[in-house]
Amino acid sequence: MLDPHLPLPFTAAVHPEARAARRLTWDSREAGPEVAFVALPGERTHGNAFVEQALAAGAPFVLTDLDVPRAVRVADAQAALFGWARAERAHAPLVVGVTGSAGKTTAKSYVAAALDALFMPVFNTMPAIACFLIESGRAGRPLVVEMGIDRVGEMAELVDLVRPDVGVITTIGPAHLEQLGSIEGIAREKGVILRDVAGQPVRGLVGSQAAAFYPGVDSYGFGDATFAGEALTVTPGGASFRFGGMPVTLPLASTVQAEAAVLGLQLAREAGLPLPAAAARLGGVSVPGGRYRVHPGRFTVIDDAYNASPVAVRAALDALHGWAPAGGGRRISVLGRMLELGPTEQALHAEVGAYARERADLTFGVGAFGRELGERTFESVPALTAALLAEVRDGDVVLVKASRGISWTPARRAQEGVGLDVVVQALLTARDGAPPGR
Repeated sequence: MLDPHLPLPFTAAVHPEARAARRLTWDSREAGPEVAFVALPGERTHGNAFVEQALAAGAPFVLTDLDVPRAVRVADAQAALFGWARAERAHAPLVVGVTGSAGKTTAKSYVAAALDALFMPVFNTMPAIACFLIESGRAGRPLVVEMGIDRVGEMAELVDLVRPDVGVITTIGPAHLEQLGSIEGIAREKGVILRDVAGQPVRGLVGSQAAAFYPGVDSYGFGDATFAGEALTVTPGGASFRFGGMPVTLPLASTVQAEAAVLGLQLAREAGLPLPAAAARLGGVSVPGGRYRVHPGRFTVIDDAYNASPVAVRAALDALHGWAPAGGGRRISVLGRMLELGPTEQALHAEVGAYARERADLTFGVGAFGRELGERTFESVPALTAALLAEVRDGDVVLVKASRGISWTPARRAQEGVGLDVVVQALLTARDGAPPGR
C-alpha cells in the first residue's frame, strides 16, 4: 500500500483525510477508491483541472499543488512523482531496462517470465514508469521496464529515473527518424542505456542484429552471439531450440520470440535461477494484442498491428515466410504506413514492400504508401478490409502490420492505413462466422 502518512522522499503537506492507495494514475478516469491521482502537466491541460473529478471518484489522495481535501500538497507534482520513483526503485533487487527499435515488448515479456519478475504494462511513458516503480519497488521481485524513446536526450532522462542494473538493446533500425535523425543517431541515443549512471555498473546485452553497433558488448540470439541458443526450429506450431543443453519450446512463436527467450534464460542463469523452471514459464508467455499474436483456425491471422518500423516489419515477414500453409493456402501480407521515418520514408516503404513481395505469396498495401507496400493497393482501411475479406480462404496465413498512429483522427487513421487492428478483428469475425471469400 502507498500510505502518504508514512515518511515521503519529498516535502509535502498531507491532508489528514488522505488515505493509503494500492495504485497511482495520472489519468483521472482511472482514479477510484484504491487508485490515487497525480496531477501532472499535459500538452494541453494540467492535471489540476481533473482533481475534483478524481476526488469525486473516491481517490484516496491526490498529489498536487492545490489545497484540496485528501491532497498530498507539493510544490511540483511531477518532480515529487519522479523523486518518489527513484527512492522506491532503490529497494528492488534487480531492474532490467529494455529498449530497441523493435521487439521491446516481446523481450520485456519473456525476460519477466524467465526471471519471475514484475513488468511494465503496455504504456512506457515517464509517468507510467514512475508509477510502476513506486508501486513495485518494495515487492521483493525483479522489475523489467520497457524504455522507448523518440527524441534526443530522452534515454538519459529514463536512465536517470530507472537506474537499470541490466540494459538491453533488442534491435537498431530506422524508427523515429524525424527526431533522432539517422541510424547512427538512434544507436547513439539508445546506447545510453548501457552507460554507468551515478557510479553504478550496468550489465549490457544486445540482440545479435544490434551487435555491430556496440562492439565489445555481450550479445544474445542464435548463431554468432555471445550467448546463443542452438538448433532453432520454427514451425506453424511454434519455436523450439536448446539452451545450455536444455530443450525449450515456445508455442505459436517465431524467431523474434525465440531470441527474447534466449535473453531471458541468460539473465535467469546469471541471477542463479533454475533454468528448467524459467523455461517452463517462457512456454506460457502471452504477449499483448498486436505483438505477433497468432490466431489459428480455418485460416490463420497473425496480429502484429500494434506498431511498425522497417526492422520490425522485416522480422514479421520472415516469420510469415516460415509458415507452410496447409491445403494450398497462401501467405498474405497486409501492410500499412510506418510513421516517423523522416524524409526517406518513401524509399524505406519501397524497400519493405519489395521484401514483402519476396516473402509473401500475396501482398496488400494501404494508405499513402500502399503502392510501395503491396501489389494490391487501397486508399483506405475500409476498402482494404472489404477486398481482403473477399479474397481470404481456408488455409491462408494472413499477417497484418502497421504503425498505430494513435494521435491521429479516426478519419486520418482510416485513410493512412494505420490502426489495422480493425482489419484483424474483421478477419477473426469472418473466420469464426461467415465463410471466407472462396
